[in-house]
Amino acid sequence: MFLTAPTLLRAGLLALLLAGLPVATFAQTATPPELEGIEASVERGMRDWQIPGLTVSVVKDDAVVWARGFGVRRLGQPAPVDEHTLFNVASVSKAINAAALGILVDEGKLDWDDPVIDHIPGFRLHDPVATTQATVRDLLAHRVGLGRLSGNRIRWISARPRAEQIERLQYLPLEQPFRSGWVYSNELYMVAGELVPATTGMQWEDFVRQRLFAPLGMSRSLAAFAQLQPGENVAMPHQEIDGEVVAIAQRDFDGVAAAASVHGSAVEMARWMRLNLGDTPGTVDGVRILAPETVRELHRAQSLVAHRAHEPLAAYGLGWRLENHRGRTVSQHSGSVDGINSLVYLLPGENLGVFVSANVHTGFTTALARTIVDAYLGVDGEDWHAASFAAYTDRKAKVRAERDAIHAARIPGTRPGGPLSTFAGRYADPLYADAEVRVERGRLVLQLWGDDLQVADLEHWHHDTFRAVWRNRAMREEFVWFTRGRDGGFEQLHIEWNLRPDLLQVGAYPSSYRRVATFLREPSVD
Repeated sequence: MFLTAPTLLRAGLLALLLAGLPVATFAQTATPPELEGIEASVERGMRDWQIPGLTVSVVKDDAVVWARGFGVRRLGQPAPVDEHTLFNVASVSKAINAAALGILVDEGKLDWDDPVIDHIPGFRLHDPVATTQATVRDLLAHRVGLGRLSGNRIRWISARPRAEQIERLQYLPLEQPFRSGWVYSNELYMVAGELVPATTGMQWEDFVRQRLFAPLGMSRSLAAFAQLQPGENVAMPHQEIDGEVVAIAQRDFDGVAAAASVHGSAVEMARWMRLNLGDTPGTVDGVRILAPETVRELHRAQSLVAHRAHEPLAAYGLGWRLENHRGRTVSQHSGSVDGINSLVYLLPGENLGVFVSANVHTGFTTALARTIVDAYLGVDGEDWHAASFAAYTDRKAKVRAERDAIHAARIPGTRPGGPLSTFAGRYADPLYADAEVRVERGRLVLQLWGDDLQVADLEHWHHDTFRAVWRNRAMREEFVWFTRGRDGGFEQLHIEWNLRPDLLQVGAYPSSYRRVATFLREPSVD
């Protein structure tokens, strides 16, 4: 007997019930009529953007209407991506962090407007007013004014205790005056996550899995890289490096886990979307996890991101970006770590949500989400993929030209100002901790924080400037240079962090958002 798709789905659900397995593992993989032809659109986008693997899920009216995987987990290997494949959702973790704190707010253990220093006495910022007045809400709304430290590609001393990272924040000047504007900060989301152990005694990772994921039925979702098990169904990251998409090593970002370390699948991220949608958000399948008013507070505008004349307001809630799509309010958040791009895109007024994740840096996630949303809104004719890919192609050419101009400005025929051994030594900075420069096999090597995973070979560029090429090629490159002190010896090491590359597919530079760190040479110990 030939079984139709609905019959097969009912049979699959019955099998789960008979096996005593949670119904949460079930997802609709048959394509709904609203999305007729979507597979061809996905395959076209993956081909153009050179995406090895992608996963997607759609929630409508409190039901998972579609969840599927495409492509492979790793180039050159046959294991396919499916709806259960785990992807590092990166900064989508921020909304999950805010929800975890919302549980504490519901329980009266925390208030959105509590000063952070009341719960974390070691919290210090460069601005003493911000130190004493910065609240939980300020951290989650990105309105403290503290910017990035070293960019997403570097694990900001993740091998060190978070308490040390928090202590060092006092040496980073604010980019904008306190509460005067929106400045995105991964580090302050790490601080926000540390409110969990400060108020409960539980580590953030354990709290999220036990108090949020478990009651949601997200049994395979992880709150930290360290929770990954060998042989897990997980997507491997890829990057375009020197014009070729290649598999790269997984890195753990657990040092700032609450900002970027959650791993989830299309099936289970659908349950996360359901928690944030519906007439009574905060409840899924009769299990209440958050009060409805708490969920609504997460999605309420708290900080102005940008506002241009005759355009809709762009704002940030608590872990959510707020915008408009065709006159509808959107709550969304993207995420990007080494070789993974993710997006959650919600239209609460339509009770509609889309999750997309790809295992390479790409703009296709947003294009696909908007294509799916338009299909459910009954809008036809907008080719989001074509528009975004054309814009990307144009931008890529411009950024390559800017990179070529940087290379053309290199001064040929110069030599370092002394033997390589004169550059070697230990250097320190109160914010960026410690660095070591040494000579290995006739070339300079830079190592940060005594971490074997933070090592770069220094290629001579010109004069006393070098290009640091990280041995983990996912981290790409930085420019470093040395300056002399009064006695004529090299006393300062300068590292120019590319905090946000203009286009990572081209390289870490050019970058319009940079910061120079100056490390002072420490006296040698005989």
